[in-house]
Amino acid sequence: MHERSLPASPNWYCSRCSDVNGSGLLGVGAKNIIFLIDVSASSCRVTGELVGHRDLVSGFSFCQHAGQSHICVSSSNDGTVRFWDSDSKVLIREQAAHQVTVHWSPVDKNLVVSGDEKGIVVCHWYHTGDTASFFPEPRTIFCISCSPHTWSSVAVGYKDGMIVLIDVSKKGEVTHRLRGHDDEIHSLAWSPLVSEDALCSRLEDIEGKRCADKTKHEKGCYLASGSKDQTLRIWSSAKGKSVMTLKLPYLKKRGSAVDPGVKERLWLHVHWPKGRPTQLVSSCFGGELVMWDLTRTGKQRWTLFGTSSEGQNHSRIIFNMSSVRLQDDRELLISTSMDREIKCWDLASLDCCWTLPTLGGFVYALSFSPVGTGCLALGVGDSMIRVWNTLTTQNQYDTRSFWQGIKSKVTALAWHPKKEGSLSFGTDDGKVGIYEVFSNRPPQISSSYHKKTVYTLAWGPPVPPMSFGAAGGKPFHSLYSCAGEGIILQHDPSKLNGEASDIDKLIRDTNNIKHKLSPHTDLSWKPDGKVVAIGNEDGCVEVYEAPSLRLLCSIQQHHKIINALRWHPDLDSPPELRCLLASGSSNATVYVHDLRSVIENPPEVPAVLTEPYRRLCGHTSKITGMAWSPHHEARLVTVSYDGTAQVWDVLQEAAVSNYRGHVGYLLCVDWSPVDPDVIWTGGKDFTLQEWRVSKQEFTKPPKGERRSRNAPRTTCLSARQKVLFILPFWCNVHMLPSLELSGEDEEDEVRSTNSPVPPSGERGAVTGFLKKKKKTKHKVGVSLCVRVSPDLNLLKKKKPRSMLPISTSMDHRPKEDLLQDCVTLASVRHDTAPPARCVPGQGEHIHLGLFSDRQALYRMFEAEGEGHVEAGHYDSVVYLRLWSGDLEGALQLAVEKGELSDHLLSIAPMAGFEVWSRTVEAFVKQLCLQEQYLKAASHLLSLNKLYEAVGLLRSHKLYREAIALVKARLPADEPVLKELYTSWAATLEKDGHFSAAAKCYLAAGASFDAAKVIARKNDVPSLRTAASLARISGEDALARSLALRCAKDLVAAEDWITAQDVLSSQESLLVHRLHFCVAELMTAMPAASRAAPQLCASGAPWASPGEHRVSLQDRVRDAWEARFGVSQSSAGHRSAGALLQELKSAESPTPTANIPLGQLSSLSLSFLSGDVSVCSRKHSKVLHHAEEEPQAAAKSLQAFVHYHRLYEHWWSNSIQIQSGVPLPAAGPGDEAQGEALNGDASVEGVSPASCEKLDFDASALLSERHAACQAAQRSVGEIQERLAAMVLKHSRAQGGQLDPGENEADAQSSASGENKADDPETLLSLSAKMSEHQKRLMDLPDTIKMYPHPDVVECCLVLLHLRRSSPSVLETLRQKAKDLLRQYGTDASAFKASQQFLP
Repeated sequence: MHERSLPASPNWYCSRCSDVNGSGLLGVGAKNIIFLIDVSASSCRVTGELVGHRDLVSGFSFCQHAGQSHICVSSSNDGTVRFWDSDSKVLIREQAAHQVTVHWSPVDKNLVVSGDEKGIVVCHWYHTGDTASFFPEPRTIFCISCSPHTWSSVAVGYKDGMIVLIDVSKKGEVTHRLRGHDDEIHSLAWSPLVSEDALCSRLEDIEGKRCADKTKHEKGCYLASGSKDQTLRIWSSAKGKSVMTLKLPYLKKRGSAVDPGVKERLWLHVHWPKGRPTQLVSSCFGGELVMWDLTRTGKQRWTLFGTSSEGQNHSRIIFNMSSVRLQDDRELLISTSMDREIKCWDLASLDCCWTLPTLGGFVYALSFSPVGTGCLALGVGDSMIRVWNTLTTQNQYDTRSFWQGIKSKVTALAWHPKKEGSLSFGTDDGKVGIYEVFSNRPPQISSSYHKKTVYTLAWGPPVPPMSFGAAGGKPFHSLYSCAGEGIILQHDPSKLNGEASDIDKLIRDTNNIKHKLSPHTDLSWKPDGKVVAIGNEDGCVEVYEAPSLRLLCSIQQHHKIINALRWHPDLDSPPELRCLLASGSSNATVYVHDLRSVIENPPEVPAVLTEPYRRLCGHTSKITGMAWSPHHEARLVTVSYDGTAQVWDVLQEAAVSNYRGHVGYLLCVDWSPVDPDVIWTGGKDFTLQEWRVSKQEFTKPPKGERRSRNAPRTTCLSARQKVLFILPFWCNVHMLPSLELSGEDEEDEVRSTNSPVPPSGERGAVTGFLKKKKKTKHKVGVSLCVRVSPDLNLLKKKKPRSMLPISTSMDHRPKEDLLQDCVTLASVRHDTAPPARCVPGQGEHIHLGLFSDRQALYRMFEAEGEGHVEAGHYDSVVYLRLWSGDLEGALQLAVEKGELSDHLLSIAPMAGFEVWSRTVEAFVKQLCLQEQYLKAASHLLSLNKLYEAVGLLRSHKLYREAIALVKARLPADEPVLKELYTSWAATLEKDGHFSAAAKCYLAAGASFDAAKVIARKNDVPSLRTAASLARISGEDALARSLALRCAKDLVAAEDWITAQDVLSSQESLLVHRLHFCVAELMTAMPAASRAAPQLCASGAPWASPGEHRVSLQDRVRDAWEARFGVSQSSAGHRSAGALLQELKSAESPTPTANIPLGQLSSLSLSFLSGDVSVCSRKHSKVLHHAEEEPQAAAKSLQAFVHYHRLYEHWWSNSIQIQSGVPLPAAGPGDEAQGEALNGDASVEGVSPASCEKLDFDASALLSERHAACQAAQRSVGEIQERLAAMVLKHSRAQGGQLDPGENEADAQSSASGENKADDPETLLSLSAKMSEHQKRLMDLPDTIKMYPHPDVVECCLVLLHLRRSSPSVLETLRQKAKDLLRQYGTDASAFKASQQFLP
């Protein structure tokens, strides 16, 4: 599968998420996958994966019994418990039970015990598949441990600190409840010794020298527990109480103080190694491991792991430990930690044996250093950079992590091309920085931040306005970054604190561009630094010349966002390959462009390339990355969202190897700089994998959209969705965190490896609600399917809240108190001195303020207001102040508490203009917080703040309303109107509403952008509309480009009439109309030559079936002259010379065998030049053009037309002869042959003289130069196959992989294939033959090799077959065919077929 790999990080906060069996195979739960790691050797190796869970793995355990140690079990948050075979890596059985922890009994090989957050314990019997459920305690289970001595004894640890021992043989009966811990139980471990005698001396010390005679008659075993309360306890299972308490030591790290918050992030795991009854291993606060000697006291009680050298311990808390004793008597301890490392420890020396780094996020970027060979940098979604020395021999995973200055995902990396150890990085939050990986200094961070994710980093030569010195003649490089907002920034690596420059300004100034540039998505500098390729969001790739960034050409092949651009490396590459540019986009096709002519001879006007040099098809989803091989010529590897990596032979357009080892889509790839057969890939599954090209089973990507290996086969309603429909109206969905099932949506990368335990308080509300219902099966969808009718009393109309609740409540006192209030009030009103301790409106007499004077009323208001504030009824306080005449104070309080209303705003003018204006502004802020933006903008208009109202609407993307407001209230030439249209267009374009965006661009006066955005849909109606829009708006160059793109799509669908109609609107595209006319005639001629011709799909008059003996050139001349007015006598822009030059300039790239329209272009050149030397009967005058290329193209196409007619003639004669149907009579001069097609026997009832004559010149097919070229190419191919077989055999022999039987078979096959068995071919002889054939090929003209020709040997055989049944094959033609067969039909198949014709 793969050689080396870095797996995903083990899941956090799980009591048992890793385990190791007796043979040294470690299983670790990471995300929803279980990684299998061989730890038995001196260095670890990832051997496979168990894939199937749909959510986080919460528990994992091996069966520790002999003969069954390869069987394991896992639990997951997806609600299932699964049994696996770790040898075959297949699923054995799945059981639906919502479990969070699991343990396989060390005593019973068929018993597996699991528990969940509700407190349910389930016993699974492996051999029968039965289950039994118990409910010992209504608490949240954190961990479970089966006794290694008694099969029925199980310890269960809970979140609240309780530990319960249950007997599963007695239906889960509780035997002991162990109380002592104050917080979560993180781990439980049983003593490996069956009795409780090992710690007898220590027990005597604790219990005051009392003898433990009583325990001798009781069977028991010690149990160790680790808790969040920072203590370890040793329990007696016989007595059911704690016998020892160990307090974790505070270990101060060098150079740092003890963190006061360590308790909050502590995870205390305990492990009792086998064969060590008095020694216990536990984790500590900061990632340390501690070995406890339970027979000692004081500081001698514990020993720290990894003290022999620095840096051995984990740097963060440890979650899981497991141990194994190997066959060589080594005892190893494996630990997993929050620092994303798996460490192996030797329990004899307490030293670290090896460390396996893991990854906690998507692998976004990987890159090998061009200076430090084998130094691989990884950009990961866990906010860290890893630098791996892949060539070290002592430690295969020699990796360093860099995290300082990085606060988000690392999405881009680029090594400096000259400076060793200088690594630039880009992050998800738009930050760009440079790390010096061989120093301990923090990174340099650029002061210029991107607004969105940084996608690409590249080092290249500086461009203006950045200027550098050249001290000592050393070259300098700039750092370029491309991010999600579509801009490319140039950073000065020596002054990152300076301002970075946007290269768009230089592009605009140099190329005099006025329209908006398409957002950039990728860039790639050519290795020599002369040109840079920039990919855009609209699928266009633009190539600029450094340093002025003059546009050389625009590649308009992709029509979706460009994701990857890569130049072919220059080192040791032939000159013709150094200008190859590979591009990948979201349309799943990789295009390779040959830009040699453009770079070496820059055109005055930027060229537009619409055809690729090579097209690589096979991926089924968007391309995300690619890399050229530094060892091979034109060898490319690409990765895609289809989950595979594909290796291509670019020149042959052939798939070489396909890698399918990842789970999920791939994001990055790079070729090993030292091994030509090794490639590294990373992706969504949090893994980095190394694999060999030669060892892959598949050659091409899978057809159709590849299904992820862990995707569910069925789609069902999740538990959370079910809850939304069936819970009562008062229940909040957020009360059910533990019932939520994970879907297939994108998970948060860093937290996806964590398993945080939800708060018990949130669970309690739902648990209480469910307890009232009838008990059902433990299935989420069933247990919640209850309906509760709402209380009808709650639906009654509520009485409005009183403004004076305190004084109102005083009216509900006893009758005596109410009567006394009357006496007190009379005394207040009529007596000169009020009663003692009686203050109306205050204290016990607050209600009397309503019946006394105004001051008493104000006192009552104040007391009532205090009560409203305590109750949170600020609106009532506002009204009380308003009633008392304090309008400004009422408004101020309403502003502070966010209780402003339309009513308060309506009376605010009573307090003055300034108070009203401040109130309006405060009300606007309040409305914005309430998301009432339209209402807020209307209130700003009342303050005559029009621009602020427009800005408010714009900031919340209410562009339609903002534009309406501006057009209604401001002049038509207001600049803000254009800005609104432009911003709205950008938003609409991003959301895919291209037509609406185009209208916005038109309203803003940006016709160019309007046409471009309509064309982004890339269908025929959109392209045609965009071309018309550009033509009307005066954008002639864009109109021509779009019209030509539309016409090409129509031509591909053979809609010739519409294609000509689209081009007819552009007079300057006449030459392309002529071009398509030739293509249409070429398509129509084979159909016209059939016995029952059908009408052409287009219905064009020049393509209607006519006399099929009229040559192609004659029909082209007639059509051009009649329809387009183009002939040899035409003048002006319709003259042959002008059209010829125009077609030359439009033809790009150079025609090859892979571009069919390129040959049509060359044929059109021959027609324009007047060269009708091939099969012309109407025009006797022949004009020979000076150029050989057009003539060669015309002959090539004419040969294929004759090839088509040759086979039609053969098939029609063969069918009629075999069926006995008389054929049309032949001419009087024809010979008569009575032989059947497939032999020499004659056929009754069929006259050979009646065979149809050939209606074409078959001699054009028998080209001796093409026969020589094809024979040499076949010979080269055969020699290459022999060399490959020889190399493969040699490599297998050296590796010891070649069996004796294989040697004999190879020897026999090689002997039979050679003419001289006594003289077997060697590598030198084959190389000499290869050189000889290649020399012959080089001596042939380029036109012979460039333009294809039908196989000459094949045509000779067909003509000789026809000679037996058709008299139309002349003797001279027959003799020429025989001569060519004798000379060039040397390969085995041709030689065998020609024996019946040659003497």
